Amino acid sequence: MRKAANNKIKVSGKDMTLQILIYICMALAVFICIYPFWYLVIYSLSDSAQAIKGVWILPKGFTFYAYQWIFRNTGFGHAFFISTARTVISTALCLIGSSLFAYLVTQQEMVGRKFVYRFVIITMYLGAGLVPYYITMKAYHLNNSFLLYIVPGIINAYYIILIKTFIEQIPSSLEESARMDGAGFFMIYSRIILPLSKPIMATVAVYASVGAWNSWQDNYLLVQNPDLQTVQLLLYNCINEAQRLADSMKSGMVMAPGAATVSEETIKMATTIVSVLPIMLVYPFMQKYFVKGVMMGAVKG
Repeated sequence: MRKAANNKIKVSGKDMTLQILIYICMALAVFICIYPFWYLVIYSLSDSAQAIKGVWILPKGFTFYAYQWIFRNTGFGHAFFISTARTVISTALCLIGSSLFAYLVTQQEMVGRKFVYRFVIITMYLGAGLVPYYITMKAYHLNNSFLLYIVPGIINAYYIILIKTFIEQIPSSLEESARMDGAGFFMIYSRIILPLSKPIMATVAVYASVGAWNSWQDNYLLVQNPDLQTVQLLLYNCINEAQRLADSMKSGMVMAPGAATVSEETIKMATTIVSVLPIMLVYPFMQKYFVKGVMMGAVKG
């Protein structure tokens, strides 16, 4: 016991002060990142008359009326279903399409693979613009169609770069031994490449799912069918119409219990919370792969 006590590393007063300063700086950084979201939560749960005077830590005049209004009168349930279906399907197809393409361009025997790969990379820097995008989607009859949310994102140049770089770090001897055993291209891809690429696939899944969930411009420009409205467009419309909705509730044009406790700001805050919270649940499941995938997928160009 005496020997173990003597082996303890002694920390000088200067090092201890430095550690304390680091902890304080990290705590402040965490607070700065978390508090804006917490402010949205407590404001949306507060009585508007009391919240306008200022809320800091806890809600004032605790109420769920803003959320009740959103779920009852904005069609949020159906929009949530559309956004969820869009996010799940587009993310799954994006992972399959981008990873398959990335694996394809790693094959030495592929004719013109460098040209094809670089041609795809160029699309990251030379976008055609909004008008050609609109014309193209209409030409393919994707407007007013759920496929508009899925098809354009199946292949993504940035994800291809990440996945290709990761695949190139997998020992080629694994593929060679599989070929000697009679495995073909798709067998190697599904049984060897995909299982070994979990870190980068999880990273791409986070990027793709967040992008799909947050996307609203395609819905705004090309979809007029209210049955295909997404959560983000609903958020956009609610923010633009928050004042009208609040005035209608207060004036009695819209009958709802506790309508006087709801204001333009509380509607905005509540709508933001219900649109952001679901996608935040993706990170805890992917976190253990995320950093590893980013680092390994970005080492080589």
